[in-house]
Amino acid sequence: MPDDQIDAVNAIQERAALDPHNQIRIRAAWLYYIEGLTQSDVAKRLGVNRIMITRLLSEARRRGEVMIRIESDLTPLVDLQGRLEDTYGLERAIVAPFLEADGDPTRVIAAAAGSYVSGLMKSNMTVGVGWGKTLHAMLPYVEGQSLEGVRIVSLLGGIAQARRFNPAEFAWQFAELFDAEGYLIPAPAIVDSPKTKFALLEHCGLEQIVSMADNCDIALLSCGGISSMTTSYRLGHVSEAERLSLIDAGAVGDILYNFLDKDGKLIDHPVNQRSISVSLERLARIDQKVLVSGGMEKVKMIRGTLKSLKPSVLITDEMTAKALVE
Repeated sequence: MPDDQIDAVNAIQERAALDPHNQIRIRAAWLYYIEGLTQSDVAKRLGVNRIMITRLLSEARRRGEVMIRIESDLTPLVDLQGRLEDTYGLERAIVAPFLEADGDPTRVIAAAAGSYVSGLMKSNMTVGVGWGKTLHAMLPYVEGQSLEGVRIVSLLGGIAQARRFNPAEFAWQFAELFDAEGYLIPAPAIVDSPKTKFALLEHCGLEQIVSMADNCDIALLSCGGISSMTTSYRLGHVSEAERLSLIDAGAVGDILYNFLDKDGKLIDHPVNQRSISVSLERLARIDQKVLVSGGMEKVKMIRGTLKSLKPSVLITDEMTAKALVE
């Protein structure tokens, strides 16, 4: 771990010695304000009585640790972040507190991602965006502002039958937060044949929109697992027979409907030849890539994505982070 990170960890440990309730206070605040648990549920989760939770929450507000988001570092998370950065060559890892083995970390990851993305946005930038449940859940946590010359580019086609978590819907909502211009790929994310894909890209002008990825300053991405019925499969965009066939071919998940194996390599499968999305090669050329993803069913896919795309930033949850460094 770099010296500056070691110094940061030491400083936090010193503060923890002076403030023995720091860990439990911040966890209580996170569970109450971010995960939306009641004070009674927080008390049960942390193994203390409700009166203590009330006092801890009051103290967190008094100290200025609770605002729109929680401002505090937890020693175990700082250690996990450093290990992730060292293991995968990340510029930055952000780990949201979450220790529920069978729970859904989407909300805590979304809250952490919204805070980070809010600070990234500047005038005259082009941002490529993916899609998925986690990115969609991030929208309420992003602080909108009026910016000049911002372009938001969807990096894959749409899904006609989806009312929620649609790539086009997410791209438009994100663009509206910054008064930005939005650019969509007016085609399905997966078409019926490679021939149709070729015709749409070469003869219908879609390649011009896809090629906008070459000028993106930042890409906001999320990846999906394949072992469970995630968004793509629940909506029927990839059939159950295709899902099983992809697993047999070695797929552990997808990023923008590019299905990869555990080493982050594109698998040889017909679905990969029918997807209307930005290719791995184009994604790799974007300088700054932010991967927002978590959940135990996605660990293999996240690891493969980190190997192949080498994103600069990973935003995930505590349980996933531990699995990634083990």
